[in-house]
This record gives sequence, C-alpha cells and structure tokens, in this order.
Amino acid sequence: MRLSREKIPGIVVAGLRGGSGKTIISLGITAAWKSLGIRVSAFKKGPDYIDAGWLSRAAGCPCYNLDTFLCLPEVVQDSYLTHSQASDIALVEGNRGLYDGIDLEGSTSTSELAKLLKLPVLLVLDCTKSTRTMAALLMGCIQFDPDVNICGVVLNRVAGKRHEGKVRASIERFCNIPIFGSIPKLSVEDFPERHMGLVTSEEHSFSETAIEAAMTVARDNIDLDGLYRAVTSKAVLSIDKKPPSSDTFVPGIIASDLSGSGISVSGSEILKPVDDDPLTIGVIRDSAFQFYYPDNLDALKNLGAKIIFISPLEEDRIPAVHAIYMGGGFPETHAPQLAKNQAFRDALKRLSRNGLPIYAECGGLIFLGQSIQLSGIEYPMSGILPICFGLSRKPQGHGYTSVEVVHDNPFYKKGEVLKGHEFRYSKILTIDYQDHEMAFRMERGKGILEKKDGFFKDNTFGTYTHIHALGSASWAPALVNKARNYQSSLRSDS
Repeated sequence: MRLSREKIPGIVVAGLRGGSGKTIISLGITAAWKSLGIRVSAFKKGPDYIDAGWLSRAAGCPCYNLDTFLCLPEVVQDSYLTHSQASDIALVEGNRGLYDGIDLEGSTSTSELAKLLKLPVLLVLDCTKSTRTMAALLMGCIQFDPDVNICGVVLNRVAGKRHEGKVRASIERFCNIPIFGSIPKLSVEDFPERHMGLVTSEEHSFSETAIEAAMTVARDNIDLDGLYRAVTSKAVLSIDKKPPSSDTFVPGIIASDLSGSGISVSGSEILKPVDDDPLTIGVIRDSAFQFYYPDNLDALKNLGAKIIFISPLEEDRIPAVHAIYMGGGFPETHAPQLAKNQAFRDALKRLSRNGLPIYAECGGLIFLGQSIQLSGIEYPMSGILPICFGLSRKPQGHGYTSVEVVHDNPFYKKGEVLKGHEFRYSKILTIDYQDHEMAFRMERGKGILEKKDGFFKDNTFGTYTHIHALGSASWAPALVNKARNYQSSLRSDS
C-alpha cells in the first residue's frame, strides 16, 4: 500500500559547499516573499539550530528541521507535509554541499532530501575568482545525479558586471539553466560568524535589521516573481510513500494528520492525568539557552504537557513545574550573569535533589555542572553534577552521534539505540562519576568522555547528545511520564 497526498510547492536552496552564501540568500528570499504577502514555510535540512532560528524570524513562523539521519524518511515527509499546509510555498535551506553526506552514497545529503520531497533545487554558486569554471561545476552537479531537479541558479559574490557577464554567458551556453539572480560581494558585518556559521538571532541585537538587509539584497538582485512562478507552475503536488509501521511512535506529528497511517500518536504507555491539574514542563529559554527543535516542544505539548519558559538570566526563582527541559546554547557567553544568580542555581539544585525530573543537553549540561572556567576565572554553575568545564578554541565534539543505552537510568530503556548530534567547544576539566551513572555508550561521536555520555543523578540527566523527538520516539513520553510521576508524588505529600 502507498499513500499519495497533496503537498505545498517548495524549493530547496543548496550550495556547492558550506559557506557559499545560501543562508543569507534563503533568509532574503523568505523575508522578501513574506513582505509580498506570500505565506512561506521555512525548513532547515540537518540538525542546525542557528540557521533555523534566523529562518523562523524571516518567515514569521517556526522553522522545522528535516533530517534523514535523525528521522525515518517517511517521518521527514510527514513533517514537511504537516508544517507547510498553511502556506503558499515552502523553502528548505540545505546544508554543506548539495551532494555531501556521511557516506559515499550521500544518503543524508541535501540532494537526497530534495528527491525524497520531490522538490526542485535552486543552486547558489559562489563565483569568487571564477568564470567559465562555474559552468563546469554546474554541469557536473546536473550530471552527477540526473534525478535531482536543479531548476535554476543564483550567482553569488560577483565582482562586477564584467565578471557577471562572463559567468552568465558560460552557463547559458553550456548548461541551459535559468539564472534567477546575481548578488555582488557583501560585507559580513550584518551576520557575524561564531561556532556554526552565524550567531543566534537571539544574540544579535540587530536581528531585524539584518533580516531587512538580506531581504533588500534579495529584492534588488533576485527575480523573486520569476522564481516563484517557476516553483509553483511545475510543482509536483504529491509524495508517494510507504506508510510507517504500526509500532512507529511519532509524538510530534499531529494526530489528525496521520489518521489511517498506522502511526501511534499517543501510545498506551503514556500515563494519563488523574484530574484537571495541568502537567507543566518548564523549558529554560533565553539568550543563553535557545537550542530547541520545535518538534521537541510540540511532542511534549501533544502528550498533554503545558510548556512555560523560564530564564536563569532574568528570574531568581523557579515557578511550579513538574519537570524541566534545558536545551543547548552558549552559557559560556553568559557565565557571569548565570553565576551571579545564586538564588536560581540553588533552587534548581534543591529541586533536583527532591526528585524533579530535569533533562539537559549540551549547554544545559554545563549549567548542571559545578563550574565553567573561562580565561582563568571560575564561574559557579548549579552544582548538581560533579563536573568542572573549560572551553577550547577548537570543537571538542562535532557531528552526528549514535548511542546505545547501557545502564538503567530515568529516561531510556537499556538496549535502546538513539541517534543525535553534538557540537561543543566545552571540555571536561574534572569529573567524579561511577560507570553506572553514564547511561550511554557512544557508537558514533565523542560524548562526555571515553565514549560515555548521559550522566545522571536522581532524576536529573545531562548529555552532550542533542536528540530530535521525531527520531528518538521514547524521549517525549519518558519525560512526560516522569513529570506525571513527580506530579503524583506532590499530591501524595500534600
């Protein structure tokens, strides 16, 4: 049995490599279309949080990640279909080069995602110090996989009209591919780089100005009307796919959207509330902690949790919650403020010792630790886990991860294999742990140390591995169940 379902027209913006300029062009096109009254759904290929955050601002709605390493292909398809339904067009920003992936087959590449979703590709060509060679590179991309529909190109970092003319003439003669725009060399001042390319939109004090600048670049240099017509007039408005197996649990997908597909959305294993007392999960979110997949928050909401946001930068107390989810970010850039807020740090430690479920990833893991040392100064953190962190100039863990759950712990069953990713500059200076307190053995990736990750005490769990709720189906039910149990224990004590 195969399902065919109408889908919204869309386009994948790809480059020949990372750093080719596709993010600014994706932002510009998205914001420009939105300014014209076109409803745009934005997506980011891969596990990136920062580009997704900028695209969310440009589109005016959440940007969802599409990742065929973290999630099953049919789940990626459903995510695209679900989150683009209210739009006129979708834009998917690729990552790395068009055909780059983790294996020789390119199974996790932007090109494979484009084929999976039956979307055309707009290829961004960085023309720096090149003319005729750009036609050769484009021809190679076209012929490398004829099933990839490269519908047009945008020339980027063009040195002037003479340079542009030579590149255009070469592409028109040898490739017969439409050129939808030509963008001159730009200053990077509006988009300073840090870690994964761009700083977060939350950290950039001129984020709206930056998006406005990207929109102006797109308006002045790209044929937006022609590109929109090209995408919508030839769109493939269906995706043929094999339905997921009946035991696939996808907590972040809307139940009504999957009726008849065989997917369990609620699952009998989820504990139900015994009364109308709302189950509340606190999400630590501010400029220090902002790395959250929208799907992860959706998954918790779809399982009945009320989400409230808490800031250790702005608040000195923790409101009544039944669990805390603390994502990644850049706590090192806010270490003095976090250290100064002793009332919040003490409250978090006290709640942890009293059994409050806490799940923390990467930057959140740092905040669970004893301290972080920066430039010879030691800043105290919450002191829940006996780890002292430092910071390196080079990444200490970078890329996809695969972990096996090897020890009993509050959130995962032994034997589970989870896929995720890690990206960190922090390093372990000192740590005091017993082997059974590390839930994960890293099959791929670095982890906390010695291929171990998932450090836990009581109901507090810290890991360098970021997971995606649609790919790690047990995560959201486990956190909700732990929160429900904690809620019940509070009732029993009252």
